[in-house]
Amino acid sequence: MAAIIRHDGVRSFVLFTVGGVGLALPLDEVLEILRPPALVPIPLGPPGLEGLARRRGAVLPVIGLRRVLGLAGAGQGGADGGAVAARLLIVRHKSQPVGLLVDHVLGLSAVDEDRVADSGAVPDPSIEADLLAGAILAGDGRDGALILDPGPLIERQFADLGPAGGPAGAADFNASAPPKTLAVVRQDEEQLVVLTVAGQEFSLPVAAVREVVPVPEAVTRVPRARPHLLGMMTLRDALLPLVGLRELFGLDARKGMERGKVAVLRTAEGLVGVVVEDVREILRVPRGRIDPVPPLMAREAEFADMDGIARLDGGARLVPVLSAERLFRHGTGDGAGTTGGDARMREGEAAVAMDAEAERAEAFVVFRLAGADYGLPVAAVQEVLRQPDAVTPLPNAPDFVDGVTTLRGAVLPLVALRRLLRLPEGLGSAGERGRVVVIAAGGARAGLRVDGMAGIVRIPVGAIGPAPVVSRAQHRLIRRIGALESAGERRMILLMDPSELLDMDQLADLLATV
Repeated sequence: MAAIIRHDGVRSFVLFTVGGVGLALPLDEVLEILRPPALVPIPLGPPGLEGLARRRGAVLPVIGLRRVLGLAGAGQGGADGGAVAARLLIVRHKSQPVGLLVDHVLGLSAVDEDRVADSGAVPDPSIEADLLAGAILAGDGRDGALILDPGPLIERQFADLGPAGGPAGAADFNASAPPKTLAVVRQDEEQLVVLTVAGQEFSLPVAAVREVVPVPEAVTRVPRARPHLLGMMTLRDALLPLVGLRELFGLDARKGMERGKVAVLRTAEGLVGVVVEDVREILRVPRGRIDPVPPLMAREAEFADMDGIARLDGGARLVPVLSAERLFRHGTGDGAGTTGGDARMREGEAAVAMDAEAERAEAFVVFRLAGADYGLPVAAVQEVLRQPDAVTPLPNAPDFVDGVTTLRGAVLPLVALRRLLRLPEGLGSAGERGRVVVIAAGGARAGLRVDGMAGIVRIPVGAIGPAPVVSRAQHRLIRRIGALESAGERRMILLMDPSELLDMDQLADLLATV
């Protein structure tokens, strides 16, 4: 039972309401009272879990008291998209901070000891007695309140973890442990990132792309710069020059900086950010399907930045393969916008510093699902494809399997990742361009249907920490979280273990038969 600290016959409480019921917590149990932050839903959690929040660099689980207590309006707030919850109470449970969503905080109150009674003194309480530590009796024009015991309430949410479980990280968890088995790109294939610029497709080898990040809100312009030199941005405390491929290639002009993606390339002149409209796919293309640029075109300066042309979809789709090294020798620009030896030397020094920092980072393919960002190790992702036009149903398959399609002559099962992870179908999908993330671990391979592609992100090792443990299934699948902050924007990326993902529920048995 929660301790209720006495101070000279007076006890201090935080008073609040949930679903019209007056509740209280001992003041000593409450670490902070905050406005509800943005919550990131986490799959395979208990029903009362609204999501995860960040507090002072730490990630904590957030429980919706309406759900847990079964009060009026349960399911209307928090992660379900409503706006009922007004405050977040942070309490500590087994050394782990946990957030409790409540409707309204009425304030702090010093209550005389004779107004505090056992919960049994309240006739027909609206909350189970096991979740109460007592009651504040009404009197003298003051309302009464039920005193919550947060310990049993939180324990009930994480019951499937067993006596040694709880929201704190498991004792044997190794935050730096890599996925158990990773797929390797075959030597006779090239892995390409397909980009769109002015509605046209181009590609770059994955090996040349350090990462792909969103265009920031703030870009510093450079006076008197050439049109393709869009300015500079900050990437993990280092300056990154931005080059617009639309302007570099002389395609349709645009007004102002549009929101899109920045592909960060490593070049001889240092790191350069290439601004594109979208990252459409990541493909594995047999080298035999990448043809050299025809000689008549190759001798023209405008085509000197191409390594070849990839023939996709049986030759119906031709995608130029750009060279990261020669890209900025294009006719409209000489280099990434720096002139003079001193400028190139400074850029080179910055590149060395960022390369050293990159050695302490991990690369992930990040995609969107139900309003949250998820990451899979780049080495485990074979391709990222557009949604197929035709899907063949698979009889007697689990409900999370949409069917099968063919990929270069091989059968590929398509898994609806939302249903596999038991996430709400409608949450966060508006305006997203669906993609299929093809992953492999061991001998298994599957296409994961996701809401959209966020890009390739390198996360510093220091920004990766353990995920709060909310269930056994979640702890197997999502053990780590990447927490990034850029230009004041906070971002949490749930990092998945591909081996555990392909081993979930009936999926492993299904893959063995396809």
